Amino acid sequence: MLKLTPVERSALRAEAHALKPIVIIGEAGLTPAVMKEVELGLDSHGLIKVRVFGDDREARVAMYEAICAELGAAPVQHIGKLLVLYRPKVEVVKERSAKTGKGMREVTIVKPSPSGTKRPSVTKVMIKGNERVTAGGNIRRAKPRQTSAKKSALGSK
Repeated sequence: MLKLTPVERSALRAEAHALKPIVIIGEAGLTPAVMKEVELGLDSHGLIKVRVFGDDREARVAMYEAICAELGAAPVQHIGKLLVLYRPKVEVVKERSAKTGKGMREVTIVKPSPSGTKRPSVTKVMIKGNERVTAGGNIRRAKPRQTSAKKSALGSK
């Protein structure tokens, strides 16, 4: 379980004030699915609110402590039926693929069948930075930006 100083806890409480609960624990209690959702929320947000339905305060405190102990989170605040949890986000460095060059991106094109009764055709293509996919699924070069005749006339004087 993570330990926070009173100053850190106070700052996190202030930050969590505007948050809405992203996980709701119902009458089934602390199931593995709920724990997974709490973990995903902590991974993506770092600071989350959890709402617990149920009137038993001891059960809420037990859930709070179990979540913090199992997921390595810090308890920030338990007020009423809301639990505020904090765990620092893990920064993931995304590597760029070696096969895609600068400005290249992979696009999936889905074209419906001509008759409408068969499956649509799905193709993945690599397009350059100056290309675009039309509504019909064709690849076109992006047109150069048009210049204003008025602005070019004013600039040449």
